Amino acid sequence: MKPIQLKEGVYWVGEIDWDLRNFHGYSTQRGSTYNTYLVIDEKITLVDGVRPHLFDKMMQRLSALIDPAKIHYVVVNHVEMDHSGSLPLIMDVAKNATILTSPNGKKGLLAHYKRNDWNIQVVNMDEEVNIGKRTIKFFLAQMVHWPDNMAGYLVEEKILFSNDAFGQHIASPERFDDELYLGVVLEEAKKYYANIVLPYSMQVKKTLEKLSPLPIDIIAPSHGIVWRSHVKNIINEYHKWASNQTRNKCLIIYDTMWKSTEKIALTLQNAFNHSGIGTKMINLRYNHISDIVTDVLEARFICVGSPTLNSNMLPTVSAFLTYLKGLSPKNRVGLAFGSYGWGGQSVRHVEDALKECGFDLLESIKFQYIPDEAQLKETYEKVKQEIGKK
Repeated sequence: MKPIQLKEGVYWVGEIDWDLRNFHGYSTQRGSTYNTYLVIDEKITLVDGVRPHLFDKMMQRLSALIDPAKIHYVVVNHVEMDHSGSLPLIMDVAKNATILTSPNGKKGLLAHYKRNDWNIQVVNMDEEVNIGKRTIKFFLAQMVHWPDNMAGYLVEEKILFSNDAFGQHIASPERFDDELYLGVVLEEAKKYYANIVLPYSMQVKKTLEKLSPLPIDIIAPSHGIVWRSHVKNIINEYHKWASNQTRNKCLIIYDTMWKSTEKIALTLQNAFNHSGIGTKMINLRYNHISDIVTDVLEARFICVGSPTLNSNMLPTVSAFLTYLKGLSPKNRVGLAFGSYGWGGQSVRHVEDALKECGFDLLESIKFQYIPDEAQLKETYEKVKQEIGKK
């Protein structure tokens, strides 16, 4: 693939990772891209990088436009390896380049790479760096999603190099949001937010406020598709997601051993449906936790069920709840349920995990052995009544 022009003198020179299927626990069925951007001006500037094994392909695109040795600035918006992993290789080629990064970015680079021979220039909030006919204005975005995160705004071109914000994991020959089906791009952006950015929603809100005065023609993230025709759409979605806005929707998430817990799950489905609340049934045995969390992003009710195994939950349920607690969704209503043969501890463990998430809880449901029709009918009526109070 050749370099792709965003605007005159501004190019995408990154690389596509067609085979990526797991991003530290996040299932990436569509692969991903590592988006590196080149700004050709009096001081040639490279923004972000790729994973080390993709460096050679990135350099092929870069070398089609300029002599890499003439790069003046390398912008490191984020120290995580999917962005900075190729930095030592870049600096070996562009030996006279200056690295522009945040205060925490400098700390991270020195701690990670231990290269005191690099020329690192720290940029602070609202600081501007002139590169010739153009100026890059920097915005610190701490904890979106690392302490070192920042974004760069190419003032004259109205391009926001947003790093991880507004990204998606999509491997595609298309580079722009108007070249690929918008529903796919937004769904992957939602999944990206839910699995990576959600715990830092408060910081996202602050960053959106900082960026709100800027006229933005293009958002160029570090992963996935570049936004140029639907910039307002994705910014509006980020405002919604960062505010923890939910829909009157219920997720019933469970695993089952001998179908007893599943019977309870189906009863809950009826109770929520007949209360006018749409439900989605999710068996943890067949659904990946990163896809489930994408639904959690907009669901108000989260019901989690497990039978008891060795005085605990099933491992699938435990893994999901551990993942969920780390992402810290707010303003949710939870319900723990399950069945047991003789111990019965699983429901308490599920309930404790939902409490740790900060959920408002409905009364838990627990049955020994197989619940009969009378018990299920009583559960149905009880849950309907509790839903009505919420």
